[in-house]
Order: sequence, then C-alpha cells, then structure tokens
Amino acid sequence: MTTTPAVHSTIPSTVWLARGRYAGPDADAVVRLTLRRRKQNGVLDDHLEVTEDAPEGIFEARWQVADAVTVRARLTFAPDSEDGREWVLVAEADRPWDPDWPSPVTMFWPEAPDSAWDLEPVTGLRFRDANRLPADDKALRRVLRDSVRGSWGIHIVVHEAMTPDERGLLPLARLLPPSLRHCVVEHRAAPQQLRAVNWALREFGVEVPRGGAVVLSKAPARDGDDAQDLAVRSVFLDGSEPTELIDILTRYAASARPLPDGAEAAISAFREGWRLLTVEEDLVRQRKLVAMYADALEAMTKSRDLYREAAERANEALAAYRESSAAALQEPVTPDGHANSPLQQLTRTFGRLKGTARARRREEDDAG
Repeated sequence: MTTTPAVHSTIPSTVWLARGRYAGPDADAVVRLTLRRRKQNGVLDDHLEVTEDAPEGIFEARWQVADAVTVRARLTFAPDSEDGREWVLVAEADRPWDPDWPSPVTMFWPEAPDSAWDLEPVTGLRFRDANRLPADDKALRRVLRDSVRGSWGIHIVVHEAMTPDERGLLPLARLLPPSLRHCVVEHRAAPQQLRAVNWALREFGVEVPRGGAVVLSKAPARDGDDAQDLAVRSVFLDGSEPTELIDILTRYAASARPLPDGAEAAISAFREGWRLLTVEEDLVRQRKLVAMYADALEAMTKSRDLYREAAERANEALAAYRESSAAALQEPVTPDGHANSPLQQLTRTFGRLKGTARARRREEDDAG
C-alpha cells in the first residue's frame, strides 16, 4: 500500500484504527492482565504477545462478533517517554466494520473510568470525557487545528446553548455505539464561546450551530452541502440519546476517510506481520511457503541448467578457436587479400551460439 503526498489512501471499510497514550505505570502488564481476563471470560478466542524482533511490545488478539465474524487486532507500543507510553491499535474484520460491535480497545485495556490509557496523544485530551475548550482564543485555535490535522481520532465540537445541569455535563461518549466510544474526542464549547469557535473553524469549512454540534473533518469541506452534512442543529444535553449526532458520526466513520499519518504503515505491519494463526490458517501458510520454495527451487534448477549449457557452449567455442588458430597458418588468402583470422572465426562462432540461446529463450517463454 503506497501513497504519495498528492493522493491519500482511505481507511479500509473493514479496519478500525485508534492511537492513544497510556499515562500510568507498567503498560505491558496492564495489557497482559486484561487479555488474560478476556480469554478466561470467553470473550477472546485467543491472544499472543509477540516477543521476536519486537522490543517496543506487540500484543495480538482474535475474537468473534455477530454472525461468527472474526476480528483480529494488534496493539503496538512505542518506546517509553516522559509523557507516558504511546500505543497504536489496528483491528480488522472479515466484513465492513459495524459500530455496534464491541470496541477493540476493551479487549486490551480495562474499562474502569480511572484507567490511564485513554489520552489522545496529539491534543492530550481524553476519549471518554467532555473536554472543555480553552478560554484563550489562541489556545482554542491550536487545539482545534491539532485535532483536525494530527489526530487519528474523530473529533466533535458540542456547543452548550445554556449552562447544562449535571446530566448535561456528562460526556456523550457513554451514549455512542460501542466501537465509536473510544475513537471519538468530544470538545465542549461554553455558551459565550460560539463566535470564537466558529471563527477558528472557518479554515476547515465547517461551523457549529448554536446549541448543536459538528464533526471535524480531516479535509476542508468542498461546499456548503458537505459542511451541512457534518453538523447537527440541536444536541439536547439532558441525558437523552443524541440520535442525530450518532447517525452523523456513524456515517462519517464509515465514509472513505483519508488515512492519518502513520496509519498506512501500521496497517501494513499488522497484515504482513500477523502471528496469531489458527491451525487451519497455519496450514494454509505452510502450504504457501512450500509452493513458494518449490517455485524457487525450479527457478534455481533452470538457472543451473542454463549455466551448464552456457559452459558447454563456451568450451565448444574455445575448442573451435583453438582449431581455427591451428588452421589459420595453412589457409589461403581470400580474394580481397586478407586471411581469415582466428578472431573472426571465433566471433562468427559466438554469433551462432547467441542466436541459438535467444531461440531457446523464446521457446521457453512460449512454453511458459
């Protein structure tokens, strides 16, 4: 899967992506314990920690969802840093992803509210929280710009038309479909921030309605209709399900979104380096390896035969050269006054050999 700066690949419909940062201690131990518990509870079919050539830490898991659809997922850690441990999670199903399926995050990380895995690494905000936008205009613009340009998550801005009560202050993530809860970052704008927020969003071609919400697209909207498709006129912050917002988020998540920076390499590493194979998958893999080795052996055999034939031809040419050298002293001069030199005869001999080799290659190509 290659890409160029001008043409961006899109996220495959079967793939679920997330990138986050864990701010607590012993990240590997937390993932191991979670995977073990999921396996014991029958949620996972199997899991594996990849240790070969993986100093940063790689964990794989496989489970079933509705209608016996197999999901495979890999969590990869980056090296430790002062801010914590960054992680990337790639999951892929046998059919297009359904937002009602369990979130792949819950297979690797605990769901407790105080778990430290849910930091979005670019903005530092939390996936499962209602993150209030900064009061300072410059900081507000920086957060929104980083959300659009650098993050792997889906970001939404929700405007509070009036100060909400305790139910309205709760994050909307808890009301979203399971697979959207851990890849959506919610930004909350206070009632007086509407003008500043929309001013900051002008460069991205979207606008949040008063008392509504908008999804921040990774690319500027082409026209007003596109911007309207990403906006929700009203979001009632009273604890009720935001049906219209969920519908827009679901459609946006399933759309042909461009791959974020680094995601293409992560998907390729996931697909090409997958280790957690079933018995049947391992058998198919071994058969492919046997076929590949057989083809390589056949090619080597053909090459050996060609080299052997070339050596025989060279020996014949050398013998012809020696014979022509011996006979050159006895041959008469040609009508043009020059004798046939051994070099000329050798050149003619090699010319005949070259023509024979080309004809043989054409016959092999036609046969293949």
